[in-house]
Amino acid sequence: MRRAHFIVGLLALLAFVLSGQVLRLHQPPVHRMPDGPHMVFVSRHIYLLGAGLLNLALGLYLRLDAQPWRRRLQWAGSLLILLAPAMLVIAFAKEPEHGVAGRTTWSGMAIFVQALGILAHLLARLGAARIDTTPSGH
Repeated sequence: MRRAHFIVGLLALLAFVLSGQVLRLHQPPVHRMPDGPHMVFVSRHIYLLGAGLLNLALGLYLRLDAQPWRRRLQWAGSLLILLAPAMLVIAFAKEPEHGVAGRTTWSGMAIFVQALGILAHLLARLGAARIDTTPSGH
């Protein structure tokens, strides 16, 4: 699972860089667009960065619990978090044309999916014998 998060995190960061290039090269220039589409473009770009960093952090530090029910909850949370970057790439491509009041739900669902994933990880750790807060290797 750590490897999947790490790879998805790196791919999402690459998508963030590429979406930045789309913003830079967009015609008409994004900074000259009306506020609605401009805000949607930029916010989806930033959401993609957040999803990439979240996956990268889990790829670096996730430890699956030994208890089966906790591990299953972690897996479920991880699967949700792994979906979010793809949803945000779709949001970046589809939502700006609809403006702030658009009817697409890709970005909202992606944020919701990430929140559910993190809550699943939190629930998996609540009540555990110990939450390790010491640096690795110490």
